[in-house]
This record gives sequence, structure tokens and C-alpha cells, in this order.
Amino acid sequence: MPPSANIALSLTGVSKSYGRVRALEDLSFDVTEGKFFVLFGPSSVGKTTALRTIAGLVRPEKGSVHIFGRDKTDAEIAGRGVSMVFQSFALYPHLTVYDNFAYPLVEEKVSREEIDRRVRETAAMLKLDKKIDRKPNTLSGGEQQRVALGRSLIRRPKILLLDEPLTNLDAKLRHDMRAELKRLHRQFGLTIVYATPDELEALSMGEEIAVMRDGGVVQVGTPDELYEKPRDTYVAGKIGSPHMNMIRGKTTRDSKAVESGIGLLPLARKMAGVVAGEETLLGVRPSDIRFAAKGEKGVAASIAMLEPLGDVTVVSVEAGGETLRMVLPESAAASLQPGQAAYIYLDPQKFHIFRASNGQALS
Repeated sequence: MPPSANIALSLTGVSKSYGRVRALEDLSFDVTEGKFFVLFGPSSVGKTTALRTIAGLVRPEKGSVHIFGRDKTDAEIAGRGVSMVFQSFALYPHLTVYDNFAYPLVEEKVSREEIDRRVRETAAMLKLDKKIDRKPNTLSGGEQQRVALGRSLIRRPKILLLDEPLTNLDAKLRHDMRAELKRLHRQFGLTIVYATPDELEALSMGEEIAVMRDGGVVQVGTPDELYEKPRDTYVAGKIGSPHMNMIRGKTTRDSKAVESGIGLLPLARKMAGVVAGEETLLGVRPSDIRFAAKGEKGVAASIAMLEPLGDVTVVSVEAGGETLRMVLPESAAASLQPGQAAYIYLDPQKFHIFRASNGQALS
């Protein structure tokens, strides 16, 4: 059955290979209309191939692509109501900003008056109205990115696909463009599918995030869901900065604690499906480790390294053969020195338990 009407995009069991390389493997996800949806993962997990499949530039070997309830798996590019912004901007260097904007509308045989109206409206919206007579090579990287966006937006697509669009920009421009994209999303209520390997982009922009690995989706959720309830160690390691600490151990006979190199770590709640003596990975976020208060039972440790990051400092400590990272306010870390002895407290309420054998979370 086709997806319901409020689902803008649905990929079901999509697979694609290039020779022996499997680019997509049983890829499935749904995007609700009006959502800012992010495909997140490192290079070569299939993000670009997924976008190109949605746009019709790639035909899958298996599976289906539904756009607003209609099967578009084998449909022509022009009839999909989808527009894509590429990582390289892909602007026409010999054309002015005005003509770059106008080109898609000329191809669609829109009237000259309507083209002029929409070009000037789009240029003003993207703060390019004073530069419409200039060519791309005379613009800054951020301005070129806005031209690429405008050329896609001017077609009024139902779905906008963005393939790592901020990669070629410096840090400040990336920050500014993140804010600009979120503003445009709110203003137009666009359905956006955004591919990025950057965790900050994914978490700050995505209303829903699909974490990808080996051509498929490992977990889909809001930023909070992925942070609080990672399905496995792969997701736990990708979401959150600094990344989650992992402590090797095994469950006690009564399954109420984990025995580890840093001592016995009691569990705040009973874990379903835990086998006594099973080897586990106990995950704890750096923000959930602190120095033990006076009279509180803590774990003996020593300060290994300090990484000042402005208002916070990442403190690495060594305990029982494990190196753990914690995040402290800069003021709390100012007096610390490498080699200094300390006692740390790990919050049992915030423990994440994973099977060592396959990395799957135990709930």
C-alpha cells in the first residue's frame, strides 16, 4: 500500500550496487511533510546515492520510492517535484546570478514576466538582490551557496534535497548558512532532506535524523531520542560530543551491577534480557561523570589530560585501566593539573548497557 498522505517521502527496501560496491542496502525511511530530515553518517555510507535515488538520477535495483503517496521509483526527473543542491554548487560560471536563477524556469517555459518576478523575489529573499548582475566567480563562497539554493527554491519544489551543502564553507559561513537554512525551512514549510557527515549540523538542524551505516539506516529519531536512547554502540558513538565513554565489564550473578576494571558499577534499574555474567559495554556520557562530593563513594582516578574549549573543559581521567572523558565548566577545571589524584562519580541513572558481542542496547 502507498504511504499515507502526510508522508512526503518514503523509501522502502531500496538497494543499489556499483560493481562489487554496495552503495545502498535495504534502505528504508519515511519523511513527514514539512520536516527537516537529516541523513547522517560518515563518508561512503550511501547518503549521496540515497539523495540521487530520490531525485531520479539513480535507479535502484530493488525497492521503491514514493513521493506524496505516488510511486516515483522509475519516474522521470522532471515530474518528481524534487530539487537537489549539490556539494559543488554546480553553478553556470558564464551566467549571471539572474540567469542562474532564471535557467530552470526558462527550461520549464515559464513566461518572461513570471520569471523576472520570481528571480527578483528569490534574490531579495536570499539577500542577493544587489548582486544579480554578477557572475559566480566574483561572489564569496557563502553567496555562491545562496545562488545554488535559490536556483533550487525558485522552482518551488515539494521536496528540497541538500547534499553536504556547507562542506566548502569556512566555520563562520557554515554557522550563518545553518541559520539561513532553518529560517527558509520555517518560512516556506519546505520538506527538506539534508545529507551531512557533520554531527553539529545534524543535531542543530534536523528535526528527525536517520543515522546511516553501510547503505542502510541504523536508527531514526529526534536529536534527543538518539542522544538519550541510542539503539547500539554505533549510534552512541556518533551522537554526542565528546562521544560516550565505553567501559568493558560483565554483569553480576544477580544482574544488578556490572563488574569492571574501575570497580563494581551498580545499575539503577533492572535490564531486560540480561544474562548473568554476560560481557557488556557500559556507556556513560562525559556530562554524566563528575568529581565525587565529600562523603560520596567515588572511583579513584588521576587526571590525564585537559582540553580547554572556552567555557568548558574536557578532562580525561585514568581509572582502573580505562580512560574516561568528562566535561566540566572552565572555572571548575582551572586548578586541575595532569597527574593529580581525584575521585570521580558516575551517575547510575544515566548508564547505557550494550551487549559486547554485537553492540546492541539492552533496555
